[in-house]
Parts: sequence; C-alpha cells; structure tokens
Amino acid sequence: MFVFDGNVRTIQRVAAKVQRVMVVDSNPATARLLTEHLRPLGGVQIFPAPTAEKGYALARAADPQLIFVEHGSSGVDGLAFTRKLRRSDLTCREAPVIMCTSEATAEAIFGARDAGVHEFMRKPFNLKDLERRLEAVTLKPREWVEAVAYVGPDRRRFNSADYKGPRKRKADASDTPAARLSQALRIVKSAAQALDSDPTQARRALAAQALELRRVGEAVKEPRLVQAAEALASCTQSDITGADVRTELVKRIDALMGFMGSEDKGRAA
Repeated sequence: MFVFDGNVRTIQRVAAKVQRVMVVDSNPATARLLTEHLRPLGGVQIFPAPTAEKGYALARAADPQLIFVEHGSSGVDGLAFTRKLRRSDLTCREAPVIMCTSEATAEAIFGARDAGVHEFMRKPFNLKDLERRLEAVTLKPREWVEAVAYVGPDRRRFNSADYKGPRKRKADASDTPAARLSQALRIVKSAAQALDSDPTQARRALAAQALELRRVGEAVKEPRLVQAAEALASCTQSDITGADVRTELVKRIDALMGFMGSEDKGRAA
C-alpha cells in the first residue's frame, strides 16, 4: 500500500504532524481501518474512544495532533464534541478535526464547518479519500479564528470534496489588510457584547484579535491602530478580574471601534 504515491518527502511532512491520532467512534472497525491506512506513515499512535465523553477525557491525556470524530446514527455527536473541544482549555483545542459520517448532506457538511471541523469525510472512505484530507490539514493549514460565536479554522477556506452543490464557497480575498481589519474588529465588537454572558471566551477572543490588529497596523503603517491594539492586549493579559478590568476593556475596545468602517458596524462576526 502506498500513500501519497510513495513521495517520501510528502510522507515525512505529513507523518511529522500525525504521530498521535484520536478516533472518536462507537464502531471499533473505524479505528482499525485508520490504523491500517496510516501504517505507512510509521510510528502513528491511535487512541480510540467509543463515546464523545471518553474522547474528551482521552484528548486531555493523549494530546492528539489529529482527531477523527464520527457524527450521525452511531450516537456520537461530533458537532457537540468539536464545539466543546474548541472552547476548552485543552492543549489540543486547535488540533485538526476530520468528521466522518455516512450522512454527507449539505446540512451535515455545513453544520460541521460551523462547529469548527477542518475536513469532512464520507463513510465508507478509502485510502485516496483519507490522503486528500490528511494533505489538507497538514500541508495546507488554515488561519485560526478566535471569536465568541465561532472558534475554529477559517470557515471561508472550508472545502469538502464530498459536496459539489451551489452553496460551495471559494476562498475569498481574506488575506488583504482591509479584510483582516474588518473581521478582527467585528470579532472585537462581538466579544464586547459577550463580556458578561461569556467572559472567558470573550477575553480569549479579544486577546487573539488584539494581536491580529497589531499585525494589521504594522502592515499598513498605522501607529494609532498599533497603539490601540497593544493597549487592548495589555488589558486582556491582566490576571485581575472584576468591574475595574471590564471598564478598562470597554475603554480600549471603544478606541478600536473608531477604525471600523460604516459598512461593518451593523454586521456580526
């Protein structure tokens, strides 16, 4: 059996990022099949979990580099598992997740995308199906989005080889400074509205966007944006909590809102 047409360099690059693989599936045959398919990569450890609850506990202990999760009739809710993982404090919270299911409908695929899944694979799958997903998650990494309503890889670059319908999106001009600024500010605005309802994720989102806004400010040589972003970052890094920190956060967020275009002020992140 040859993976990636026997290309040694590609195999080595992929193998380095999939040494610890967790399989959350009630059917043990899935883990056995993946073990067989991944054998040519050498030294891959497979950690099977029959339920989402056991998978979450195993993820904390094993720190997997890649996660396969079932979703559908087996009883494993892969969407709920992925959302919980993304919002957790686990080291592997950003690990690529490949969802496997026999229900390859548009609803299932876009539900996976919105839960924070990296790739979607229809069951039963073969070696070539697996190769395409492994290549996507290891050799073509996507930007990470740390928001409030959504945590996961950039959904604008989601691509499922199983779905060819009219809702299939193509990558847009998301790497331009203007697009990055727009998205970061919309996330900041959303996080500000969640400071009371979801303070942990709101502060996490604000910290991530402060770094992104500083990079944008440096790219476009806008010192006021850099200064405002650094002020927000400093506040999110404080260990102090309570009303005083919340007041300071709101003050720094307000300073950043001045960089938001009028077309974005009514849009959600």
